[in-house]
Amino acid sequence: MNKYEVMFIINPELNEEDNKAVVEKFKAMLEGAGTVETFAEWGKRRLAYPIQDYTEGYYVVSEFEANADFPAELDRVMKISDDIIRHMITRKDV
Repeated sequence: MNKYEVMFIINPELNEEDNKAVVEKFKAMLEGAGTVETFAEWGKRRLAYPIQDYTEGYYVVSEFEANADFPAELDRVMKISDDIIRHMITRKDV
């Protein structure tokens, strides 16, 4: 089991219910693959530069522990999700 951190930015145009559904979907995915150490919703923040013509985004950050093959699957799912405008998964050195 390795430790990872994922940050993803959700489309700011989603309503509150859809936003919550996206957050719960990925939280459940993380919990199903290993143990979630932290899960923080930072909320809507201004982006440093426009991404897909958006100037704001809803930030979520999580630290989790999972097998080495899980980040590739998480990356694949986030890439095909239309609600995620940007994401980054990093392995934390212990």
